Amino acid sequence: MDKIWQTLYDAAAAVRAERTISDYVTAGEVSAAIESASGRIYTGVCVDTCSTLGICAERNAIFNMITNGEHEIRRVLAILPDGRTGAPCGACRELMTQLMPGRYRDIEIMLDYEQGRTVTLGELTPEWWIP
Repeated sequence: MDKIWQTLYDAAAAVRAERTISDYVTAGEVSAAIESASGRIYTGVCVDTCSTLGICAERNAIFNMITNGEHEIRRVLAILPDGRTGAPCGACRELMTQLMPGRYRDIEIMLDYEQGRTVTLGELTPEWWIP
């Protein structure tokens, strides 16, 4: 397996910490790490609220990347509540397609870290509305 996946996994694992923020907000059940086109790594955790104002870990990491002046993604890794890795949800996929129209298909996604199984966003979203 490519060493960058280990680096992404370690970065996501370092910020994953399930916690209750208030009676209405929890965070950290899912964590994510994004490798940008420059090779920098950005992380994020999910924030869940009782009124659907929360955010997924992947989008949180992407917004962290954008906040730091970048907007192109190479790779995405998310650690789920059970400790396994998995695919981004539809909202996260939609953001990535809109962020990189025409190039989103090449973003690599870690589906199963233990097995080293990766796919591209294009494989996950072959018939998306953005060409």
